[in-house]
Amino acid sequence: MSADTLSFSTSNGDTTAYVSRPVTSNGKAVILIHEWWGLNDHVKDIADRYAKEGFVAIAPDLYRGKIATDAEEASKMMHELSIEDGIDIIKHAAETAREALGTTQMGITGYCMGGTFALRAACDLKDFAASAPFYGDIPDEEVLSSLRTPTLFISGTRDGWITPEKVSGLESAAEKYELPIESVKFDADHAFFNNTRPEVYDAEAAREAWSRVIAFFNEKL
Repeated sequence: MSADTLSFSTSNGDTTAYVSRPVTSNGKAVILIHEWWGLNDHVKDIADRYAKEGFVAIAPDLYRGKIATDAEEASKMMHELSIEDGIDIIKHAAETAREALGTTQMGITGYCMGGTFALRAACDLKDFAASAPFYGDIPDEEVLSSLRTPTLFISGTRDGWITPEKVSGLESAAEKYELPIESVKFDADHAFFNNTRPEVYDAEAAREAWSRVIAFFNEKL
């Protein structure tokens, strides 16, 4: 496994991505979108885990170098990032990865804010063969109805932000529009995958979710 930095331009300025690569690449890659905290060490650790599973992991920096130190700052940074800018960064990250890293089949995943962008990118862009959002917000029905990318949506039934009611709305839209969405729910809180936050981390749910997502990407990519 090796790690380096990928630099690329976007419509609103330059940014970078953390890239973690397996010893032997088969062209399969996962774009990994960070939480509202920014591209921190936890996200890089997840990228390294993907590389150990055989995927090239590309984690673009949607905040262009900024990392939040507390929830108030994270919330401010997240709300200052427009959906359009975030999607543009993801699009350019995917294009640059294909050119620079030789990736052929690409999935996308993300956590919290990153889950919001992972689902939205699967609706808006044609770059991805699969999407696995973790407890991200759900776009309105008009946007969601355009989803053609196979999607595994991970949520927690004790989540106070991506509530069971929101997830039920996603499931209803999936049925109404015959969308390729599988909803997987755990008896867990928001951010249950984040092992740096003991107040919400759920080891059992995290292990099971990871296993489901890796199997999903191995099947679809």
